[in-house]
Amino acid sequence: MHITMVKKRLLGGEPCKKCVDAEELLKARGLWSQIHEVVWAIEGDAESAGMKLAAQYKVDLAPFFIVRAEGAEPRVYTSTLQFIKQELSAGAAPIAVSAAGPLSPEEITQLALDLDKAPPERSIKWLLERFGRDVAIAFSGAEDVALIDIAVKSGAPFSVFTLDTGRLHPETYRFIEKVRSHYGISIEMMSPQAEPLQSFVEKKGLFSFYNDGHNECCGIRKLEPLRRALAKQRAWITGQRRDQSPTRTDVAVLQLDTHQGLSGPLAKLNPLAAWSLQKVWSYIRANDVPYNELHDQGFISIGCEPCTRVPRPGEHERAGRWWWEESTKRECGLHV
Repeated sequence: MHITMVKKRLLGGEPCKKCVDAEELLKARGLWSQIHEVVWAIEGDAESAGMKLAAQYKVDLAPFFIVRAEGAEPRVYTSTLQFIKQELSAGAAPIAVSAAGPLSPEEITQLALDLDKAPPERSIKWLLERFGRDVAIAFSGAEDVALIDIAVKSGAPFSVFTLDTGRLHPETYRFIEKVRSHYGISIEMMSPQAEPLQSFVEKKGLFSFYNDGHNECCGIRKLEPLRRALAKQRAWITGQRRDQSPTRTDVAVLQLDTHQGLSGPLAKLNPLAAWSLQKVWSYIRANDVPYNELHDQGFISIGCEPCTRVPRPGEHERAGRWWWEESTKRECGLHV
């Protein structure tokens, strides 16, 4: 088998950022030695070797990988992660992680200050190395896929769960499958327990939250499954941002959570606390991160179908969540 990596050199002479990131990821996983040849596509030079390969294989993204094996058609990958999964996973070096006990409140406070200005890549890598496999990413929205993208690139082990309330949009279920396939990861679907849910619906119907608030419904469909998911962890990572709503303006990058995990209260990392919505989407576009197709229809913050609408012009991004309630009450309790 012969592997060629085609990288792009920009007009200024520097390699494209995605090419640099791909090389760093391969080196971090001990896979760089399996790349037999690097060919450059020179921006503006159609005769450069890389540009000719791009034209031959009808590829317009960089980097890309060509895998040639005797007696088989060449295989071309434009996703570094898919390339690693399909062609190199058997040779990937295991990532060593250190196991450590729970963090004390004092340690949490000091680390929160140390990590407050740190890029998400640094804080996520630190948490994954500290707690190993006992770290989960809570996945539902655009911010969370950016977290998954960063975590995958770190090379350290982690898990992902999502809360399947039974009331999500069809587009959201397709989104979950898209993320699972794109990154080659498992996503644990946490569903509500049948008996409490059945009793609640029989007693109050399917839309009681419009009359007496969403807390009871969210408690059954979200909070109880969340507690079960976190009981197996020592730390978790969320996509909370300080500018998302009035209830999140003081979110710290690192917190001691009230939920109980394997060794007591969990460490809760909010690596995007200081990011804006614009920065989240800049990352998504720059790194070809998959997103929920509902965003193309004007949705910003997406929850259950009956409790989510498109924000009106000039409204805050979470104005479409539980819009019939007062703005300071628009939390489902996951982060309170």
